[in-house]
Amino acid sequence: MFRIASRGLGLVVVVIVTYAIAGTVGALWNGPVASVSQGGEVRVGLIRGPIHYDFLLPTTEGTRHALGFAETGGVPMHHPDVAYILAGWGSRKFYTATGTYRDLDPGIVWDAATGDQSVLRIDVVGAFDESDTSWVTLSKAGYAALLAFIADTQSGGVVAGGFTETDAFFEAHGAFDIFRTCNTWIGRGLRNAGHPFGRWTPTPHAVRISLWWNLKPRPLHVNASIGTNL
Repeated sequence: MFRIASRGLGLVVVVIVTYAIAGTVGALWNGPVASVSQGGEVRVGLIRGPIHYDFLLPTTEGTRHALGFAETGGVPMHHPDVAYILAGWGSRKFYTATGTYRDLDPGIVWDAATGDQSVLRIDVVGAFDESDTSWVTLSKAGYAALLAFIADTQSGGVVAGGFTETDAFFEAHGAFDIFRTCNTWIGRGLRNAGHPFGRWTPTPHAVRISLWWNLKPRPLHVNASIGTNL
């Protein structure tokens, strides 16, 4: 029994290491990038959580218009204290069944890894500590393409659940699994906006590597917030 358990543990370690190495290769190997016109600059944030990244979008009228459906979920898109609009994509069970990481159970993790319905999360953020945030600069056309990508991710109405008093989840296109994660969604969004990024970035580490490889970003720093990030 001990020998079988040791072999099983060894196999798990090999799978994890292989996954991490593949993610690193995917981060350094840029995927196809959409062709968008240049002109103008829009700064977009990538805010890092313990296991995933979200987009931080400027509160322009274009942003509010493209993601206006979020107001049906109670997201206060026009609140005067809103500095950014947050957008993220992920596993429906993971997102909506967990208030914090302490609420996770093996069943939820297994469902997320092997295949789950996805949801789009929209929240609003006030001034906050940007030490875990990296920034990319898109052209105006690239930013419009990113907004269209995020809006097109939504496939239906509001889904129960929420992490903050200001966020909402919406039914989304595509299944979530260990190969198609919230972090690969970030990469697809950036490449769709005409920005070079890794072909496959399944983990936060892979996203950081691709940012370093393509951007060498320098985080900025400010303070406090309306919503919070998982």
